[in-house]
Amino acid sequence: VMKKYYIGSVLSGGGSVPAPKASPATWINMVDDLQKGAMSTRLQIPMMYGIDAVHGHNNAYGATMFPHNIGLGATRDPDLARRIGAATALEVRATGIQYTFAPCVAVCRDPRWGRCYESYSEDPKIVKAMTQIIFGLQGQPPANSTKGVPFIAGQSNVAACAKHFVGDGGTTNGIDENNTVIDYKGLVNIHMTPYFDAIAKGVSTIMVSYSSWNGMKMHANRFLVSEVLKKQLGFKGFVISDWQGIDRITSPPGANYSLSVFDGVGAGIDMVMVPENFTNFITELTSQVKGGLISMTRINDAVRRILTVKFTMGLFEYPMADPSLANHFGSKEHRELAREAVRKSLVLLKNGKSAGKPLLPLDKNAPKILVAGTHPNNLGYQCGGWTIEWQGLSGNSTIGTTILQAIKFAVSPSTEVIYQQNPDANYVKGQGFSYAIVVVGEAPYAEMNGDNLNLTIPLGGGDTIKNVCGSLKCLVILISG
Repeated sequence: VMKKYYIGSVLSGGGSVPAPKASPATWINMVDDLQKGAMSTRLQIPMMYGIDAVHGHNNAYGATMFPHNIGLGATRDPDLARRIGAATALEVRATGIQYTFAPCVAVCRDPRWGRCYESYSEDPKIVKAMTQIIFGLQGQPPANSTKGVPFIAGQSNVAACAKHFVGDGGTTNGIDENNTVIDYKGLVNIHMTPYFDAIAKGVSTIMVSYSSWNGMKMHANRFLVSEVLKKQLGFKGFVISDWQGIDRITSPPGANYSLSVFDGVGAGIDMVMVPENFTNFITELTSQVKGGLISMTRINDAVRRILTVKFTMGLFEYPMADPSLANHFGSKEHRELAREAVRKSLVLLKNGKSAGKPLLPLDKNAPKILVAGTHPNNLGYQCGGWTIEWQGLSGNSTIGTTILQAIKFAVSPSTEVIYQQNPDANYVKGQGFSYAIVVVGEAPYAEMNGDNLNLTIPLGGGDTIKNVCGSLKCLVILISG
């Protein structure tokens, strides 16, 4: 395929891996094999490989998982985000991949949105501050560099992607991929704010949103993509579609593919994410260019932008992976950074019934404690969506520490730790527990599968809290998103 069709970029969707529990070497072999195909073509233009490394290198088994963006926003620590970006870049590069579809700089205005956990905050100022992660992923440009021009420091860094342009976090009722109804001033002041900073920081690519602005699909919005983003904001990197994004310009998706290609490419999209029928896209685009429907000026703009990023990445000098980076993958140093991020991302809602009688810190030397709920013994539930699989998984989906394991490690050797997922109220009363830790929350989800108009604690979490906390001193930990 690489030799015959001159594919310029390949991606792994969520959960798309070379093999289950693939090692960095297995990833590298796959990416390098595709690269050899690209390098055997007439012009020898290397391909770039992209992946959704959105909270660490989350598709890769054994990689370090970091809190999702909503947790990082709660830290109010932009430098922590930068360090996480740098760690993620090293782990992504350790598998031979050079490009991540991150960060998501959506401003989530409705917690019912299934992607709200991918947003740093409902406050555009906080989202703007957390674009510091781009300096971690890509490296920091020199002080005298031109704003709007892509920058990637070297082979330990990756190309980043600010997404999803623009208004994805403002849809009506928080429905994913839906319509954001807001005037232009509101769009700029709320949803576009982080892009000003991402562009100034040299972000290499920007992904267009599935959502619409006042009824017009963003993938077909020439005004916002070409006039505002490229001309007014001076963005010199390339604009990429979302997964089958141009197909969804029509309803139902793909109903008029010719129109989708015409509108999407005409709007200013430079690289089109076509996960399946790529030959249809190539045939249709070629036909429209030959027929004069899409100008060569538009094609040249796309090619120039994509080549600019590939040259900036050093792909022409270093097209193949560097196996010496493998020791960074899931490293102890990165796991300590993840622990720091978890500590800082915790939000304490209430410490005891009164200020004079705080519940925390808990007694590590208590004789017997109860741990309950759906989440303390489930690594996949702790990690959420976009972890190993697109929608996330239940159970021990990767390498890590459960909350239950951590509690057992933290208490004294003489403390008896009992775990019951949902104990009944009578059991709780008669066991002589000093206190209980109840860990409840949501099952993992991603994108539209997380849309939920009913903001309650699922999986029987409310009943567990009542049963346990009705008769015991109780710490409740809620894991959301």
